[in-house]
Amino acid sequence: MKRLIPLVIFAVVLITSCRVSNKQIIRQQHLEEGVESPTTVEELKDAIEKYQKRVADIQLAQSQIGIWYKILGTRYLDQKMYGEALKCFQEALQYYPNNQNLYYYVGVCAGYMSHAAMDFGGSGSTEVKYNYLKLAEEAYLRAIDIEDRYVRALYGLGVLYVFELDEPAKAIPHLEKALSIDTKNIDAMFVLARAYYSNYDFEKSAAMYDKIINTTKSAEKKATAEENKKTVLDAAYSN
Repeated sequence: MKRLIPLVIFAVVLITSCRVSNKQIIRQQHLEEGVESPTTVEELKDAIEKYQKRVADIQLAQSQIGIWYKILGTRYLDQKMYGEALKCFQEALQYYPNNQNLYYYVGVCAGYMSHAAMDFGGSGSTEVKYNYLKLAEEAYLRAIDIEDRYVRALYGLGVLYVFELDEPAKAIPHLEKALSIDTKNIDAMFVLARAYYSNYDFEKSAAMYDKIINTTKSAEKKATAEENKKTVLDAAYSN
């Protein structure tokens, strides 16, 4: 822990080098490493070894910072502090831009933050809310792009399309894929049944509710599925 602080400071110095002359940086490095214009073979080898170790230390420090941001973000998420969690996951992505879990968490947080994006100024604008929803969509899609069998992201995207963006047709392929991977995911079945219903595909919707009824061990979920199926059939017969 004690060693990380100077490493992080050095990393910041590197990042802000545009404001500090190269000569100053090199002079500081020379002082810290005890390297002064190596000329002999042994001196050059020693200088290379020292600077390679410095680079490795910086990489380790940056890697750890990214991990800590992710851990802090999940702590905020557990406490339902979605705004703070979102900031942490955005920071973590600076260190791990290809981590599907971080994009999934961004999607979750952005979805929740859209509910808090109220029109306090009374302008009638829903721009902030919409921007959060589009951020959630982009994050889920990025997570799936990295890991195309990522069920949680497929499910999250389905929920977003069905209940938030009112685009059920877009939800269907993602939810179908999620269920091809996790065949007994009751929550995904409910959302897919709703997507079919909203897309006026009543036959598939009723069949999905039947699947829930035959799969779930929860009496409550079975009753909900039976009630929803009745609603679907009533809609089908009235058309």
